[in-house]
Amino acid sequence: MSGSDVRAQLISDEVAADDNFIVTAARPNTTATLANASFASGGARILTVTTAGTSDNAKTNTIVGTDVFDDALTEVITSTGSAEAVDGTKYFKTITSVTSSAQFAGNMEVGSIASAAQSVGNGSRVRLKGFSIVSGGTAGVIEFIDGTPESGTTLFKARTVGTDNTTLDRTIPQNGVLFASGLTIKYTVGTIDMMTFFFA
Repeated sequence: MSGSDVRAQLISDEVAADDNFIVTAARPNTTATLANASFASGGARILTVTTAGTSDNAKTNTIVGTDVFDDALTEVITSTGSAEAVDGTKYFKTITSVTSSAQFAGNMEVGSIASAAQSVGNGSRVRLKGFSIVSGGTAGVIEFIDGTPESGTTLFKARTVGTDNTTLDRTIPQNGVLFASGLTIKYTVGTIDMMTFFFA
């Protein structure tokens, strides 16, 4: 008698957005000193660059690291001249370097916003059989993506209840939902406390 091929993976992420988690206030000539290179949750985040100066329009920060599947990832975030935060569009699991095109007039910071993503099954082809999501204190949408969060296809979505510690359990019939390019879960920090995914 053979055993089950179903595996379980836990995602727990209550790491709040932090605008200077990666680079604290600094004016690097080229490469910045990193305060942190990854997130405690093990997930990936969209990064944000904040400038204090008002004459830094079009200066860039090139961010190098890895994506949800541990593949190489690079993004260039271009600052404005109005001392504001500019968000990127790519999800970084780790950050190797942050390099400025020129020294900023005022301090710059690099951090993360609340949009997060994690892979289930380490990027391999998986069949999702079910999931259990423990809601945070705010309702939110969980996206189930075939591939990376940047270029993959959202196959379906679920919504958290918004009542803290309320659980949403779902079983998927038959062979489950196939994620041929790897399964990525995209969510907003604060809308979930814990998620468990059952896959084969």
